Amino acid sequence: MTRLERVIEAVLSVGVKTSTACLAAGLLLSLAIGVTPLARVFLNAGIVVLLATPVARVVVSIVDYVKQRDRVFVVLTTIVFVELMASVVAALVFNRRLL
Repeated sequence: MTRLERVIEAVLSVGVKTSTACLAAGLLLSLAIGVTPLARVFLNAGIVVLLATPVARVVVSIVDYVKQRDRVFVVLTTIVFVELMASVVAALVFNRRLL
């Protein structure tokens, strides 16, 4: 396993575990005492972390490819990153959270 693969594995593992913990805490709070602002914060944080995890993976890949001076993969992963960011912007615009 290469260093990049180990780093990506760690990023994905931490992201999924953090998301799971936040979602579980929000769910347990909601079931125990009802939907409170704190429960919503945990649930929203869990979803945001889960959605941000693949983006973090792409950023880690870009950084590693830059260090390796692998221009082809820098360009390709940067394109993936731009597409991910475009989808975030589009979601915010269509939900009227931006502009």
